Amino acid sequence: MFNKLKQFKDLRDQAKTMQNALADESITLEKKGIKITMNGNMEITELNIPESLNNEEISRYMKETVNDCVKKVQKLMATKMQEMGGLSGLGM
Repeated sequence: MFNKLKQFKDLRDQAKTMQNALADESITLEKKGIKITMNGNMEITELNIPESLNNEEISRYMKETVNDCVKKVQKLMATKMQEMGGLSGLGM
């Protein structure tokens, strides 16, 4: 039983290490003038919207830009996880 608890603690420690490493990574994407920077934890850290866009354009382009940025961050996360050896112990 204590062995399982140690495995869970080790897994949690690995996840925290990975989360900290991902927080230091970022992706910046610009589409139709909307510029978004998102860190590896999928938090938007910077957002720029040009004043020249109307509300309809902002709504449309914002969704596209955020969705594309999320996809790029997910790829970054997968790459980082592979580089760090993944989360060992998930097959418990």
